[in-house]
Amino acid sequence: MILLLSGTGILLFGQKIKSGSLASLKGQTVVNIQYDYTGMSVGKFENEADYVAKRTADMNRKEPGSGDAWAKAWVNDRTTRFHPMFIKNFNSAVNACGLTGTEGAADATYTLIIHTIFTEPGFNVGVTRQNAYINMEADLIETANPSNLLCKIEYLRIQSVNMMGYDFDTGGRIQSCYDRAGDNIGKVICKNLK
Repeated sequence: MILLLSGTGILLFGQKIKSGSLASLKGQTVVNIQYDYTGMSVGKFENEADYVAKRTADMNRKEPGSGDAWAKAWVNDRTTRFHPMFIKNFNSAVNACGLTGTEGAADATYTLIIHTIFTEPGFNVGVTRQNAYINMEADLIETANPSNLLCKIEYLRIQSVNMMGYDFDTGGRIQSCYDRAGDNIGKVICKNLK
């Protein structure tokens, strides 16, 4: 593990505090977790809508209806796979410092917005494969005053885990990225609260 301390923050596998501080979370027991995918680019596509349209059309040409099913899963995977995996591993890390992340905790004083800005879905076609990875920012804000940005954490190239060659499913590869992100962001928060 590479850990670099500098004047701008902490860098941990491409993760760093870009601005502000996490000190506001000291003494808090709950932080609201919110997810944001606005403006996300995917692979070589500047915007997600173009990627989804192309992939859906390509799949439907090969097998009618398969692209439509894939497009639905592309969006549904966020709430059924990515968010639960992120929060599970985030809480495994932050529970050690007395904090719990909860989606929809509107009464929490602070909110952590997980903004995925880029997704590389990767691929596995048997003879060749590429890991998925995501780039994200985590913004700590006051829940009652969202314009008050207290801290911005940047996390780049969060790679999926090689699942021993059985990562044929796009959603599974990307879920693995959120698995790692939750764990690592939680550890950085806990480290800064000690």
